[in-house]
Amino acid sequence: MHMRPGTGTLKLTTFRRRIDAFVHWANTEADRCGLTGETIPPDPLGNIGTARFRRSLAWHIARRPNGLVALAIQYGHLRTAISGAYASRGRGGIHELIDIETVRAVADTVADVHDDLQAGRGVSGPAARRAIKASATAPRFAGTVITATTAKRLLVNEDAIIYDNPHALLLCHYKRGTALCHRDGVKDAPSLDHCVPGCGNIVRTDRHAIQLRERANALDRAASHVPQPVGTRLRANADRLRAHADTHDRTRITLPEDAP
Repeated sequence: MHMRPGTGTLKLTTFRRRIDAFVHWANTEADRCGLTGETIPPDPLGNIGTARFRRSLAWHIARRPNGLVALAIQYGHLRTAISGAYASRGRGGIHELIDIETVRAVADTVADVHDDLQAGRGVSGPAARRAIKASATAPRFAGTVITATTAKRLLVNEDAIIYDNPHALLLCHYKRGTALCHRDGVKDAPSLDHCVPGCGNIVRTDRHAIQLRERANALDRAASHVPQPVGTRLRANADRLRAHADTHDRTRITLPEDAP
């Protein structure tokens, strides 16, 4: 039986047509729902190509709620010692874009910590003092052009990198030697989907304390509508979250008043 070359794979022309169809569908849905700010603008350089699509995909993964958790699960292995060869087979450089957008998202997190501290808010946790020191890198991040080479260099700089984990309501100032999220050896990036209470890399902010209590209240409300065994577990989780918030309030540290 004769097989056409390339069967089973998407050619660039087909991929571009599908991207155009997706843009048309997305804009139609945005108009239908009255969300004009969500439409995809025309590309001044022509039709949206695969390069812009990959970068948009990486940007949105990194900045969605739990986006870095998704990166850790789906793309984390691309930054390990396995090498980039695996990524180059069919991913077309997406691993480099993921590194770039991860660093940009991390830079946003560091900037948020910096702004919170400057506003008099506090941080707590085993890595709180390290996070305060790392927040001083925020101005340096702001002036850095992030390329694939820059991203790789920054991702291995444990002193400057702080990962956000909104699912666990904490920050991770990752340090390989003290990380508890890896059971199969030391890695270059945290497994944000396996955060372990008591890890030496944990940092919490005043915002996290507020969110912990909000989530605890939501669990208490849910507990009143489920059978007793499930309700008991939900209330226990709520108590645990409030305990984390109380610990933050007792141990939080702030910048000295004369700090620059």
